[in-house]
Amino acid sequence: MRIKEAQELVDSWIHTYGVRYFSELTNMAILTEEVGELARIMARTYGDQSFKESDRGGDLADEMADLLWVLLCLANQTGVDLEEALKKNLEKKNNRDASRHKENPKLNGTVENNP
Repeated sequence: MRIKEAQELVDSWIHTYGVRYFSELTNMAILTEEVGELARIMARTYGDQSFKESDRGGDLADEMADLLWVLLCLANQTGVDLEEALKKNLEKKNNRDASRHKENPKLNGTVENNP
């Protein structure tokens, strides 16, 4: 599925089942909440924290999809074509960072990361 198709699918769902979009500010708060839910799973799965009983059953893919859903809602509400925005963002990164990361001693292993 292309990003534009995903935006259209979300818009169709909102108008069919969701009645209307939540306000942009509400969706921004929901996006932040979803980031927290993803962070909880990441910290416990890949980080140093352990799962509490109430954390068990979290679904990494589902949390990522929740995040994407709300981001698509915000894009629709604000008139952002995410597919076009991503293309422009990649072009910006290609121009700005063509050699930056390859030359970074912290990334290429030539210098230790000491805080």
